[in-house]
Amino acid sequence: MNVQIPPVVKNLLIINILFFAVTWVLGNKGIELGFYLGAFYFDSPLFRIWQPITYMFMHGGLTHIFFNMFALYTFGSVLEVHWGAKRFLNFYFITGLGALALQLLVQAFEVYQITGSIVNHGAIQIDLATEVVSTTIKGLSESQLSTLLGIYSGPMVGASGAIFGLLVAFGMLYPNVELYIMFIPVPVKAKYIVPVYIVLELFLGVAQFQGDSVAHYAHLGGALLGYILVKLWRNKNTFYDYYE
Repeated sequence: MNVQIPPVVKNLLIINILFFAVTWVLGNKGIELGFYLGAFYFDSPLFRIWQPITYMFMHGGLTHIFFNMFALYTFGSVLEVHWGAKRFLNFYFITGLGALALQLLVQAFEVYQITGSIVNHGAIQIDLATEVVSTTIKGLSESQLSTLLGIYSGPMVGASGAIFGLLVAFGMLYPNVELYIMFIPVPVKAKYIVPVYIVLELFLGVAQFQGDSVAHYAHLGGALLGYILVKLWRNKNTFYDYYE
């Protein structure tokens, strides 16, 4: 399906690439933008109010941004033409915020299991100069301490949550479009590919394999919001029509 790059997708591509370039340049000078623009757990001393928006434009590496931007171009262009610029932009940011919300909810549950509270009133400190994370909480096992410090000191970055929302929307609106997937030599219909991706993300999120730093629940959050929005917007009597 050949579609020219529509304006919102084009601008999102440009902004993401600019963020990546600036992050790379400043990173070589010892300035890690991820500590300021990535999304931290809301009780972390590194959390800032702008991060729920800026995290969507930050990426952890060349492979990360390449696949996200390729998906944005491939699926986003079709959806922007289908919906129009305003609705597409709303969809992109709502699914991105939904992705972060689910990830934070899961993190809050993990923190509560370890400490008995979702907030710990400054009991975890992070020194940006030395990147040392410390805590005054006593009686934690090594595994609990590692989980807790990882939640408080690890930022979430990337447009993947919004991209999963786009993927789900594409699969719902164009279920019979055939797509080529890496390592599969024959085209597969979108309605079969999307559920497999969702089940895989759910499995990886629950399994929590050691060394896996991907925010799988964020992907699921974006997918869930994407599904809900498409279902709502298919009904012409929804609230959204009053804003158009």
